[in-house]
Amino acid sequence: MSDTVIPQTAEERKAAEAKAVADAPEPKQLDALHTEHGDTTIADGVVAKIAGMAAREVPGVFAMGNAARRAISGLTSRVTGGTGQASVSSGVAVEKGESQTSVAVSVVVEYGASIVTVSEQIRDNVIRAVEFGTGLEVVAVDVDVTDVHLPDEDDDASAAQGETTQLR
Repeated sequence: MSDTVIPQTAEERKAAEAKAVADAPEPKQLDALHTEHGDTTIADGVVAKIAGMAAREVPGVFAMGNAARRAISGLTSRVTGGTGQASVSSGVAVEKGESQTSVAVSVVVEYGASIVTVSEQIRDNVIRAVEFGTGLEVVAVDVDVTDVHLPDEDDDASAAQGETTQLR
């Protein structure tokens, strides 16, 4: 018996090459977070903190989050003896992929400020800060205005706090 090798036909060679190409792993997409030397991953909380700080910097933003959440945070900080300062990421939700992210921000706007202008400035500031700070592409920034802070609410809050202090 002889070991005769039957040569492949042109069609068989093309089919084998096509299968090899299809089975080959795709080359790794390189960007700021994925380099030939390794990958960088960023936690959702990091993006939320950066976005929260950027949103707070906008003139016309009184507070972050909705009224119920702020009340619970304030009560919790008083009971635990905290500083009373809200979490930086309070009022911020993030959905993040490997190279893109979307951010949702809940804010209370000062009375007299243009909600449209404040929202645009929040979007611009959040996009700039998150893209610079993380290298992630921000595909959306949704702004949810949950309340308007009225000037007389400061008087009501300080009076209520004064009553609580006197009761102690």
